Order: sequence, then structure tokens, then C-alpha cells
Amino acid sequence: MVIKNKVSETKKDVLHYPQLNSVLMVEEFLQNMQDNYTKKQVWQRLPKKMMYQTFCVILDYLEKSNKITYDVNGNVVWIFYDRNNPLKCAKSSSTI
Repeated sequence: MVIKNKVSETKKDVLHYPQLNSVLMVEEFLQNMQDNYTKKQVWQRLPKKMMYQTFCVILDYLEKSNKITYDVNGNVVWIFYDRNNPLKCAKSSSTI
């Protein structure tokens, strides 16, 4: 008789969860980027390298927390409005 672990069924199989400094690095990069980049292009341009799977976990978190979205061309767009600093909100001119 095989007993399945219910926790592992509900979670994704993630090899490595990101550290806070990695999440903050990606957030800062996305807030300050001037051009529109695809997911892979953003990953390649990060100041520090990280595993692609870890990067995807961060983007999933940012999307679920309504900080980023993807435009019609698949580019990553920062949409979070910071009440404390309104100059950093939605600088992108692309169509969402």
C-alpha cells in the first residue's frame, strides 16, 4: 500500500526557492528597466546570475502579487503602484 504525501501533490516540484535578496534584486531590476524585455532577456540581463528555475519562481510570485504582467508580445511589464514613491509606477508604454 502506497501512501501519498498530500503536501507534495499540491506544491510544484521546486529545486531551489529564492532568497529574499534575489527577489529584491529582480524587483529592482524590473522597476528600473528602460526597455521591454522577454522573460529570458530579463534573466540574461540580471546583475547577478541565478538558476532559471529560481528566476521563474520569482516571476510567478511577482505576477501573483500583481507587481508584474506580460504584454501581448510576451514582454515583462512592471505594474505595481508604490504609494510611497509614485514615480516608480508603470513606466512602460507597451500594450498590456
